[in-house]
Amino acid sequence: MKTRCYIFAAPNFGILLSYLNLNEVDTLSYKTVSANKESADKKWLLVDAEGETLGRLASKVAQLIRGKHKPNFTPHADCGDNVIVINAEKVQLTGNKWSEKQYIRHTGYPGGQRSLTAEELREKRPMRIVEMAVKGMLPKNKLGNQLYKNLKVVVGSEHNHEAQKPEKFNLESIK
Repeated sequence: MKTRCYIFAAPNFGILLSYLNLNEVDTLSYKTVSANKESADKKWLLVDAEGETLGRLASKVAQLIRGKHKPNFTPHADCGDNVIVINAEKVQLTGNKWSEKQYIRHTGYPGGQRSLTAEELREKRPMRIVEMAVKGMLPKNKLGNQLYKNLKVVVGSEHNHEAQKPEKFNLESIK
């Protein structure tokens, strides 16, 4: 065991002797823990979209999927939760967006651009409105594609994920 003696001289306080045991000092007492896919504590959350505004709902769901509400958030890892969104057909849009908002896709052939209004898309596939809004708020890379698989959107209040025991989540608890 090594012991060192330090002498500090201060004009108003006299001389101060300090003995330090070098073996007792732990210089690496605090280490930053980075979460990874294996160490992430993933939960299943249930979110009700009834009466929610589409963009506000999508940004909060994207935060849950990404894991930004957790203290061990790691930007490069899938440490978020699995989210089930129910009542997707009852989501709200403000203003004239039901008739004016266009969802554009392309078939891949020349002249193959197709578009639907939000109202037409709601009649055909109401879950796609929520899915596309959330996907647009996730990273545009491989991690974003992986995170998108943690989203399940359902029309109506019944879903087939009862075995995962999802917890009902209140979106008002997120800023």
